[in-house]
Amino acid sequence: MARFSPTSIEELRDAVATALVTEEPVEIVAGGSKQGLGRPLQTPRVLDLSHLSGIREYAASELVLTAGAATPLAAIERVLAENRQMLAFEPPDWRGLLGSGGGSEPTLGGTLACNLAGPRRIKAGAARDHFLGFSGVNGNAEIFKAGGKVVKNVTGYDLCKLLAGSYGTLAALEEVTVKVLPRPETEATVRVSGIASQPAVRLMTAALGSPHEVSGAAYLPAERSVALRVEGPGPSVAFRSQALRDELASGSGADIVGDAQSQAMWRSIGSVAPLADLPGRAVWRVSVAPSRGAELAEAIGWQLDTAWFLDWGGGLVWLAVPEEGDGGAAIVRSAVAGAGHATLVKASPALRRAVAVFEPQAPALAALSRRVKEAFDPRHILNPGRMVEGV
Repeated sequence: MARFSPTSIEELRDAVATALVTEEPVEIVAGGSKQGLGRPLQTPRVLDLSHLSGIREYAASELVLTAGAATPLAAIERVLAENRQMLAFEPPDWRGLLGSGGGSEPTLGGTLACNLAGPRRIKAGAARDHFLGFSGVNGNAEIFKAGGKVVKNVTGYDLCKLLAGSYGTLAALEEVTVKVLPRPETEATVRVSGIASQPAVRLMTAALGSPHEVSGAAYLPAERSVALRVEGPGPSVAFRSQALRDELASGSGADIVGDAQSQAMWRSIGSVAPLADLPGRAVWRVSVAPSRGAELAEAIGWQLDTAWFLDWGGGLVWLAVPEEGDGGAAIVRSAVAGAGHATLVKASPALRRAVAVFEPQAPALAALSRRVKEAFDPRHILNPGRMVEGV
């Protein structure tokens, strides 16, 4: 298999131009941690972006960071930590879930291209909400850029939001700029035990509607427990966590978990650790209205042997179902129809080729998506078929 490894945006353009001339599509790879996401690709060439790495500008006082798209998240988080700052959308590490260890590294560009955010999304927003600008190469082998290196920047249509969640099917990113935020001084998690699913959803809704600025709300049915996170200055965290316990969990089994243990708990939730080591299972990620999350998971559980948990206050449902047959696709999509969308995150390559990995689009939206693909990559050179077969 041929491999391009550009070291500059000009070499990146030349690599795409070569693929365009030879009509040989490329699979875009940086850290390799997300190759198991989406439909499997069968392309003769790999476009390896790993050399397009390193922090290029970091204005801590301006809360803006610019880096090569293939810069490992770990390197970025180390530098930000030195200035008590962070990527507020809490990018998750799915290597354990996807089985993509062995030297693979989540990168900033890959995280933005897949629009991945962790438990703090309910407060801080999605990855795309922190994506300020980029430079890259489209499928016409054209260098282009969008956005800027300041938080307030108006340049017309927001191409950053278009590329976020496009899984490398529209452009190969060379450089990205993101907004960063101050890191909380400390955190604590109120853990309420011995609670059933529907009361758990009501508890999370009440917590998120309270004045206590909850930044994480999850339900783990295997433990029958709700986790509610608060972050900020030490005295504020102590007061708010105690107030949450007193106001919402009075009379029930509740405790308050301190900083280090709280961080480990939310890393586990963000990395989908509760479902990562279940052999023979397909894992689905379902987005619905928070009030519907537990109801949907239990409805699917009546039809399939299902392990599940809730994040984002009930709005994000993680499901692990038997992989045989269609991996639960018909049942999951029937349950979700009209209420949200479901993505097959983990499954064998054969299953990911056989079923729609992403939520099937309505005809009008599918036609729009094809027009966007044609505008950016008319010859289908970049990650063809990663999201939709034939596109």
